[in-house]
This record gives sequence, structure tokens and C-alpha cells, in this order.
Amino acid sequence: MFTGIVATTGKITHLQPLEQGLRLTVEAPGLKLADVALGDSIAHGGVCLTVIAKKKNSYQVDVSKETLDCTVGLKTLGGEVNLEKAMRLSDFIGGHLVSGHVDGVGKVVKFEPIGESHELVIKAPKAIAKYIARKGSITVNGVSLTTNTVKGRKFSINLIPHTVSVTTLKHLEPGSPVNLEIDLIARYVERMLNA
Repeated sequence: MFTGIVATTGKITHLQPLEQGLRLTVEAPGLKLADVALGDSIAHGGVCLTVIAKKKNSYQVDVSKETLDCTVGLKTLGGEVNLEKAMRLSDFIGGHLVSGHVDGVGKVVKFEPIGESHELVIKAPKAIAKYIARKGSITVNGVSLTTNTVKGRKFSINLIPHTVSVTTLKHLEPGSPVNLEIDLIARYVERMLNA
């Protein structure tokens, strides 16, 4: 589990093809790796991946073909990714409960400054749009955010300057694909209502 509060950004410095996926080397000098053990989880742009090797400022993870097929941002050499270590039960939850399992890939419709902030408008895939609620939580590329408006499949978010400056969201532009994870509670509520 994660909180959607990005600890730092990292860079994909090596891509090694596997039979069914990729092995990534991620350079993460801003992420304290001393307490990360082999087998621990780290979210990469909202995607939970398992550490299989590590050095002082970098580590490796394997990404399956299935994960590569249903997410974005993990196949680009030199690509920057938002990073967050898995939370512990004693940790403060500054965002919301995030599983690191991407529900779909959305598309940026608008990303522009409004005063000191930025307005981000995203079009969600039809299959997950019904789970997105006004003033609800959503994870975009691993960042816990609150929606402002929801109209059909489109929703808007106000990004404060801090969020833009410390995450990869600053690189978004209209047409950019983004990893989306809906609020965990919405999934369970639907399951209970349909059971």
C-alpha cells in the first residue's frame, strides 16, 4: 500500500529486455534506500514494482508484459518517474490509500496555469469513469489528488505549485497519457452493492 505522496522522482537509466517484459534500473539519489530490502515494493508513476537488486543510489525491478501493456511511463530510457516506498502501518497517510495497481490510462485534455496553480483536465477510460467523484480522491501517475469537477469521462484537478515542482506532472501536456488509479473505497462499495 501507498499514500500517493511522492517522495522523489527517479530516472530509468537502463532497460534490459526479458522474455516477457523488461528489467529496469532506476537511479534514485533522492530516495533513501538504506531501509529498502530485496522484495520490497516501490511505486513508479503509480505502478507497484518489487525491488530485485539495489546499490547505493539505484535499484532494479522487473516489469511484466501485462504491466507494460496496461500502464505508461515504464518503457522510456531516461524517463522520469514519481517514486514512493510502500507505507508502514505506523506511517502518516498524507494522501489516500493507494494500491499501486493502475486501473486505466487516461489522456490529458488540458494542462495550463491559472494564477499560481495549474488546471489539469483528464479524460478517463469509460470503464473507470463512473468511479470518479467530485471532491474525491484519484491517483495520477502515482500522485494522490482531489478532483474539482467531473463531467462525463472528463475531470479536473487544481495542482498547487509545490505538487507541480516536485513531481513529473510538470511535464504533462494535452495528449499525454497518464496512469490512473481510482479510490480503493469506490471499488469495494461497488462490490458490496453488487454482491
